[in-house]
Amino acid sequence: MANVLRHLPELEGMELGYIQGLMKSMDEDQASLFAQVYRARRKDSQMILILTLLGFFGFAGLHRFILGQIGLGILYILTLGLCFIGTIVDLVNYKSLAYEYNIKVAHETMNILNASYPGEKN
Repeated sequence: MANVLRHLPELEGMELGYIQGLMKSMDEDQASLFAQVYRARRKDSQMILILTLLGFFGFAGLHRFILGQIGLGILYILTLGLCFIGTIVDLVNYKSLAYEYNIKVAHETMNILNASYPGEKN
């Protein structure tokens, strides 16, 4: 059983619990590979907060582009963050936006890991 905090000390809250559940059946090599790939691809909630705040200064939607939501990013740019209402809602929900994205990345990372270790199930 791999120690999550040893491999990914920056995790906290719900994300820590979720990743801990994913890593519980991994050995140290698998956990190290997972941590390297996941760390490179995950988004920090503080970065999402900063990009959302930039929406009030004419750069609405940057956080949506970073989260891979290109359609919403374009919509936010064209409508000034849906007249700032969408930007305010995203400002309140920035942690859940980052969490949802990171969970998606964790599943993609597990698929990569399963392809690397085809004989073992995680």
